[in-house]
Amino acid sequence: MNPNSELGPALQALIRRADAALALALPAEALPPQTLHRAMRYAVLGGGKRLRPLLVYAAGAALGESGAVLDAPACAVELIHAYSLVHDDLPAMDDDDMRRGRPTCHIAFGEAMAILAGDALQALAFELLAHDRHAPHGIEMLRVLGRACGAEGMAGGQALDLSAVGRRLSLTELEHMHACKTGALIRASVQLGALAGGADQATLDALDRYAQAVGLAFQVRDDILDVEGESAVIGKTAGKDAAAAKPTFPSIIGLEASGERLQTLINDAIASIKPLGERAVLLEELARYAAARHH
Repeated sequence: MNPNSELGPALQALIRRADAALALALPAEALPPQTLHRAMRYAVLGGGKRLRPLLVYAAGAALGESGAVLDAPACAVELIHAYSLVHDDLPAMDDDDMRRGRPTCHIAFGEAMAILAGDALQALAFELLAHDRHAPHGIEMLRVLGRACGAEGMAGGQALDLSAVGRRLSLTELEHMHACKTGALIRASVQLGALAGGADQATLDALDRYAQAVGLAFQVRDDILDVEGESAVIGKTAGKDAAAAKPTFPSIIGLEASGERLQTLINDAIASIKPLGERAVLLEELARYAAARHH
């Protein structure tokens, strides 16, 4: 099933735009080292929700920006996301053999090549974002993406996740872990789109509140799907978190309370962007999608 079939035509068009830009940004398979380039393209172009590029485009649109200036940050965040999935799936991390409905990168290409593919994707993300050194807010955009990737963001969140296996976390600890592991890159996506669109500080703050709520909502929904979903539908191994004794929202507060928390987060996200009016229509659609998606 198409993971993006729940999205409207405007967002579907932006997914096609992101896919085309990613295909151009990635090195061609025929160029040496061919196996590395094949692994990189396999990791990025094999489907996915493209939520992070969509957030870049939607945040830019909320500021009246829809031009090519959004393509580089949209590609950059997706390359970072793809690299993180490649590394998360490795035996030393989450040890998964299925991603987006097909074998994970290390199953298809071997562990060593998967590690190198992830490394190369991360480097390419920053290369793309730094390509136009005269771009408005270019240095700030690099800082935003770098912080989202590092010890205060994804890497730190993954470290917290690994250390939490088999432990009983409080709700506050769980939310902090996911604010780093998943939420940091979602926040960065919105910030990059807003910076590219020339947002003032008040708008940046409002969009950051939106992004924090959507980022956590996305993870709550992920945890619910891990309980309720089927592997063939969600594109990855269902029930993996419970089998690995990983703390999740349903395991800590229960399934019903997780659903209530999800709705509260989406309400908060939508309230944050109300001042933007009709310009925020794509952001609102993405918030509702984060809460209701089945993949």
